[in-house]
Amino acid sequence: PNQINNVLCFPGIFRGALNCRASRINEAMKLAAAGAIAGIISENELHPDYIIPSVFDRRVGEAVASQVEEAAYQTGVARRERTDSASEF
Repeated sequence: PNQINNVLCFPGIFRGALNCRASRINEAMKLAAAGAIAGIISENELHPDYIIPSVFDRRVGEAVASQVEEAAYQTGVARRERTDSASEF
């Protein structure tokens, strides 16, 4: 339990960057990914043996992609115009 694995972040980081055609992956995008991963576990689920989601938790990729994409827009590295529709993971 609680093993940090790059499979938690990379698919969502890349999906978020691709969704907005980010020119690069910056520090804000990486921090957004970390925050998204941390936000998956609710307070009532949190305990010493469960502080990060499983690599099989399907919520992770979508949450990370969404937050990474938002960070790219916020920091000006997104090269695609923002749309009203949500991006698909």
